Amino acid sequence: MHSGQCEPSMKALRGMGYQFFHPQSSAALKPCLWCKRSLSGGDQCYKNQFYGITSHRCVQLTPTLRCNHTCLFCWRSFEHEYTGEKDLMPEEIVSRIPFLQKKALGGYKVSPRVAKEKWEEALRPDQYAISLAGEPTLYPHLPELIDLLNQTGGTTFLVSNGTMPGVLRQCHPYQKYISLTAPDRETYLRIARPVEDYWDQILESISDLGHETDAGRRTAIRVTLVRGINDQDPERYARIIQESGAKFVEVKAYMHVGYSQKRLTIRHMPLHDEIDRFTRKMLPHLSYRILGENTLSRVICLEQDL
Repeated sequence: MHSGQCEPSMKALRGMGYQFFHPQSSAALKPCLWCKRSLSGGDQCYKNQFYGITSHRCVQLTPTLRCNHTCLFCWRSFEHEYTGEKDLMPEEIVSRIPFLQKKALGGYKVSPRVAKEKWEEALRPDQYAISLAGEPTLYPHLPELIDLLNQTGGTTFLVSNGTMPGVLRQCHPYQKYISLTAPDRETYLRIARPVEDYWDQILESISDLGHETDAGRRTAIRVTLVRGINDQDPERYARIIQESGAKFVEVKAYMHVGYSQKRLTIRHMPLHDEIDRFTRKMLPHLSYRILGENTLSRVICLEQDL
């Protein structure tokens, strides 16, 4: 990798708390806000409420920051994209997770708000969320990485934009998420701004979720709504979801954070009541029930009701 191609953004990301696995790779981890809150005795992520994940024992990571979408609602900058980077072997990533997670959380060891037992638990992760940023299916060793993480005894969550169905079929995380950003091709092209039209591939990935569910694996669709851009046609969203066979569906609000603030305004961020109304418009067309909601994160989770 030529340092000039990535160093501006890597420097900025380090300032935001990113821990990179190698100077020539964009593979990184960063404890999320909820990990830190849980460590300090505060609230946990909605994934604790819906799926039982312990936030302070969760590692949020990505094997690459490359992406084939430039979504309007994405927090990241598109000015310094990663090209020509070194793809690390899965063993290199997994072996450095304990060191980098401890480094990222180092300041919390001496905090009076952090109980010793929680600090020690945080250094023994039992959940790996491949969801930090970028599109993980662009990393050529993703199935092997997930297999290695599964062998640690922890659970793995994979969040993908669904553009690489062939890769996704080879991946067997504890829970597989596919993002559904639009009810139709036209809206998808407008909001995701992909490098090429992947709409058909996304629908293929979503339709594959039913086979995974039937095989006993946990699957989910994540719908991120942006007011005035993709929050129309709940029936069409429902049709795609119903045909997918996904176990869970998360309907959540776009959050006005990061570099998305340069593309969208705060008026594009729906209220929780809007998420609730949209979800309830979908429900008559779905064989799903409301599992729960989290007003702080503006998200409602649905579960198959068969």
